[in-house]
Amino acid sequence: MRPTIRDVAKKLNLSITTVSRALDGYDDVAEPTREMVVKAARQMGYSPNRAARQLRRQKAETIGFILPAGAQRFAEAFFTEFIAGLGHESALHNYDLLVSAADDGKSERSLYERWANGGKVDGLVLNRLRIRDWRIKFLADQRIPFTSLSHTGSVNFPCIRIDGAEGYIELIDHVCRSGFRRFAFVGGPANLVNHVERLGWFRQAMRHHKIVLDEEMIVSGDLSSSSGYQAAIELLSLPDPPDAVMCVNDETAFGVLHAAHNRGLEIGRQIAVAGFEGVQDAKHSEPPLTTLDIPVFDIARQLVDMLLKTINGEKVESPVFVRPNLLRRPSTGG
Repeated sequence: MRPTIRDVAKKLNLSITTVSRALDGYDDVAEPTREMVVKAARQMGYSPNRAARQLRRQKAETIGFILPAGAQRFAEAFFTEFIAGLGHESALHNYDLLVSAADDGKSERSLYERWANGGKVDGLVLNRLRIRDWRIKFLADQRIPFTSLSHTGSVNFPCIRIDGAEGYIELIDHVCRSGFRRFAFVGGPANLVNHVERLGWFRQAMRHHKIVLDEEMIVSGDLSSSSGYQAAIELLSLPDPPDAVMCVNDETAFGVLHAAHNRGLEIGRQIAVAGFEGVQDAKHSEPPLTTLDIPVFDIARQLVDMLLKTINGEKVESPVFVRPNLLRRPSTGG
């Protein structure tokens, strides 16, 4: 028969209330007592009733992540790694991770409203912020804790921000030293913080190296490999095409690599291609992709840690800045 909390209390000669509060982590139970209770419960094979604990603590013990409208669902390597990090850190804290996806803006808003009004989650992690992102005001007004990768607007909230200025300077220097001179940039939707920041860093790096940028070489996609492919076909069809294509993310760069292969170009010698984010798949593309690497898995874990501290009323240091690391690979020669 499965042991009960009453059995644990009887074994230790403690009240059921003390055992319950010790297992739930309340700070009014002395640490030696808590450790004794946890050890005994583990030895006896007792695990608390999760539903009852949630009811007592008035918490769902769940954090949420909704893939933003327009994302390529789980087909994107970035989200596979990001969600893996969220789940790993959540489990370490005995929290569940609830993940869903939105087909469009209307369904995305509906999901947030349903989760907020239904008490399904104690907090959320956001990603791919827009310049004017309704999610920030909505969650702040609902008093639902959240953290995010990147920041926008005037509301203060815990976040991790990428500082890619020096990374792009290093990337452009590396590509130039490999003999490439005519640069293009394939970005994302103009309303995304990722696009605005990364295009800005690219422009700064071009000015730093005193390279004249042809505005015709700035094109946008939707962060997918298919849009990267289409953008590259357009760029490579120009009378004076680029010989170096910098991409807003690795997924876009995969599409550019495919287009270059179809054009019969020798990647790394006739054309250079670079990405951003450093997903694991970038090591195995053909050829392996040069990229500005950010630790996606670890960033997701840190966002969960920041969120749980916020939920528990603890102080959170924010923003946390992460600088990308340039991974030089054969796609840019050298």
